[in-house]
Amino acid sequence: MIAKARFKIKSAAWNPTRPSKRIRDFLALPSIDPRAEKVASEVLADIRRNGDAAIARYVKKFDGADLKPAQFRISTDDLARARKTVDADFKRQAREAAKRITAFARAGLRKDWTMKTPCGGRLGEKYVPLDRVGVYIPGGTAPLASTSLMTACIARAAGVPEIVAASPAGPDGAVDPHILFALDLAGVSEIYRIGGIQAIGALAYGTRTIGKVQKIVGPGNQYVVAAKKLVYGQVALDSVAGPSEIAILADRSVPARFVAADMLSQAEHGSGMEKALLVTTSAKLAADVEKELWKQAAQLSRSDMVYKVLQNGTLIVTAKNRDEGIDLINRFAPEHLELLVKNPRDVVKKIVAAGAIFIGPWTPESAGDFAAGPSHVLPTGGAAAMFSGLSVDDFRRRSSLIEFTRKDLAEVLPVIEAFGRVEGLDAHVRSAQVRFE
Repeated sequence: MIAKARFKIKSAAWNPTRPSKRIRDFLALPSIDPRAEKVASEVLADIRRNGDAAIARYVKKFDGADLKPAQFRISTDDLARARKTVDADFKRQAREAAKRITAFARAGLRKDWTMKTPCGGRLGEKYVPLDRVGVYIPGGTAPLASTSLMTACIARAAGVPEIVAASPAGPDGAVDPHILFALDLAGVSEIYRIGGIQAIGALAYGTRTIGKVQKIVGPGNQYVVAAKKLVYGQVALDSVAGPSEIAILADRSVPARFVAADMLSQAEHGSGMEKALLVTTSAKLAADVEKELWKQAAQLSRSDMVYKVLQNGTLIVTAKNRDEGIDLINRFAPEHLELLVKNPRDVVKKIVAAGAIFIGPWTPESAGDFAAGPSHVLPTGGAAAMFSGLSVDDFRRRSSLIEFTRKDLAEVLPVIEAFGRVEGLDAHVRSAQVRFE
């Protein structure tokens, strides 16, 4: 354990025109560890060449499980044992969470649509579910049973017929029963006791025992992140998501203990690379939150992990006014953003980059992680400035629909001719002109 006397939680004042080095360092986008990328590249190349044999080797090397390819897949007996092992309360609450996640996903389904063209034709879009997707469920420092629901329930709501899950096994070859129960509840088609780089390789390339998928979703450690990055193009991805992060915009309308508890909620994930940012206009709240962080951290079961994040990944920032604080939040583009301020709905309008926004004092980030409905698979490391969280449409293909009449084509013929001339594509022009000869 890191003794709390050895360090002080970092703090800074925010100046938008001259950000301090401490704030610039905090906002710096994380890069994938070159060592992780090198290992991932070597493992993936081996899996691509040697398939199941390579996967079995790496499962033994990294997870300690001695498995033959025939043992990769979770059996119906395994699922039955998991159902007996998991307690009744967890089953009940998992069903409630699955119901909420599914309802939100179905509400977000975009419908096929059409519009009329000026001359009697039609334009539109249609949506078709992917055929086969892979969901990666971490099972290391924390068995993320909730991620099972936050991925697979959404894929099922999108209409994906084949949902394949991969999650690491322990040295005994067993996968956490809560993960298995949640995956089964979500309607997953196949579950494999494979984790890490080898799981990403199996899903991306396929082997004799594991069919290739079209898309891989789900979070993971730096090796999983590196592997996902390297297989992009072989498969589609949700995003390349790394360690968890939270930003909180707070004023004195909320107790400091709320703020501190919510900052610590992301610090306990276990990588030591998580980030927690508090932005406030109140120097008193900033001081009170620091005291609460120490007080509450000492009471947590994962205090060793939490202290690492308090030392390396936590920053308390004071801003002159709320708008300047919002500016800093938007520059950070956090995975999770909590608005613990008066009139928080007014602030929502000014937020342009955040994976998920938690509004008001009764919406802790943990509600989003486990129960609210939107997926907790969200962009990290500043990626919220470019990417969005996992949604039902991530599991569907969108096709444009174009149906012209003769008059429609005649109307746009000059447009086709102009662009064809400029771009030197006379066959394009000819394909339209020939219809009027």
